[in-house]
Amino acid sequence: MKEHFIIGFKLTIISFVLLAIMYPLLIWGIAKGIAPNGGKGEEIFNGNKKVGYALIGQNFRSRHYFQSRPSAVNYNAAGSGGSNKGFTNPDYLKTVKERRDSLLKYNPNLKIGNVPAELVTASGSGLDPHLTPESALVQVPRIAKIRHISENDLKKLIAEQTEQPFLGIFGKPTVHVLKLNVALDQKASLKKQ
Repeated sequence: MKEHFIIGFKLTIISFVLLAIMYPLLIWGIAKGIAPNGGKGEEIFNGNKKVGYALIGQNFRSRHYFQSRPSAVNYNAAGSGGSNKGFTNPDYLKTVKERRDSLLKYNPNLKIGNVPAELVTASGSGLDPHLTPESALVQVPRIAKIRHISENDLKKLIAEQTEQPFLGIFGKPTVHVLKLNVALDQKASLKKQ
C-alpha cells in the first residue's frame, strides 16, 4: 500500500510540474516570440494614437462612424459572453426592437425588412469586431451625408477594407469596423487638405 502511495505521489508531482508549470511557460514563451505585440494582441493606431485592439469590438457612439455589432457585455473583454436570452424572451425582443428602431432612426434610407440581424443582435462573445460588408453598406448613405463623402467613395473604402475568408473557403468576407473607421478618418483628413 505504501509503495502505491509513493508512486502516486511522484506521478502527481511530475504531472504538476509538467502541466502546471512547464506547459504554461512554453505557451507563454511561444506567444512572446511569435504572436503580435508579444501575445498582447494586434494594436490598431490612428496616426500615432493607439485606438484599440484587433480582436475586440468597440462601441462607436458618433453617427460619423460605421457602427459595430451590439455587445452583450459592453465590449468588456474581461466579461466575454452572450446574453443567454432566447429569441422568445420578452426582454431580449424589447432590446432588439430598441436597437432596430435606433438604427432606422439614424439610417432613414433603410427599410424595416432590410435591417441586417447582426446590427441589432450581439455576437456569441459580445466582442466581435467584424461585420459583413452588407451591414457596412447599409450605413453608407448616413455617413456620406454627415461626412460629405460620396457614397461610391465609401463603397470603395468598404471594398478595400473587406477581409476575405481564410484560405478563400473558411468563413465569409468580413469588415473590421475599427480598421474601417480609421481608414474613414484618414480619408476625411485627406479630403480636407
